[in-house]
Amino acid sequence: MKNYQAYLIDLDGTLYKGDEHIDGASQFISYLNQHKIPHLYVTNNSTKDPEEVATKLNKMGLVARADEVVTSALATAEYIAEESPGASVYMLGGSGLKHALTDKGLVVKEDEFVDYVVIGLDEAVTYEKLSTATLGVRNGAKFISTNQDVSIPKERGFLPGNGAITSVVTVSTGVQPIFIGKPEPIIMRKALEILGLERSEVAMVGDLYDTDIMSGINVNIDTIHVQTGVTTKEELELKPVPPTYTFKDLNDVIKELQS
Repeated sequence: MKNYQAYLIDLDGTLYKGDEHIDGASQFISYLNQHKIPHLYVTNNSTKDPEEVATKLNKMGLVARADEVVTSALATAEYIAEESPGASVYMLGGSGLKHALTDKGLVVKEDEFVDYVVIGLDEAVTYEKLSTATLGVRNGAKFISTNQDVSIPKERGFLPGNGAITSVVTVSTGVQPIFIGKPEPIIMRKALEILGLERSEVAMVGDLYDTDIMSGINVNIDTIHVQTGVTTKEELELKPVPPTYTFKDLNDVIKELQS
């Protein structure tokens, strides 16, 4: 396997599942840190601030900094702020999304009379929240979703993801949102911009083909699939464009890098 100058790394299903550490994750990050290889954690999870993500990783023995975290919330806020500075937003989601939006000078409101409706993963979603989002889109607000993941890996199993919540508003209004997170190029371009390297020097590491691997394919960088999350090795064989590499876990990636 090629030794890359930098890596973009998924979190859920690649480094951990919920609060469970995945074997090989801390060893891989330690290898990158010891060899001073730049890396960014690129996650579709919009519920947490980068500081919270870094804290979780550190508690699991994965030495990480907040400035190494690129969330779909950050990419969403930047996208809206560049397109319409100071715009008003109705959002579903956690504190990570709200902080990202307000930090970019956007105005978060609690009614349907807004410029944008943004859907992020909301573990306290209610019918009233979905109703307000639906009315906002029907009133002409631009419809944005942080990501299209229909399920997320947790300790209990695969639970409804942001894409599942987004689909309620989509079905009700007939309006398709603009998706920001993986596999869309928007979040990946942001991460590549931060690294400042040629695309041939960067690889995307992840478990889920439809988001992680396709996100790399969509911006023409190599991809490293690990069989620790959603997509199995057998399922990869049915995909029209395979990942550049696939490994059982990150321990095997380290062995390959050291060989």
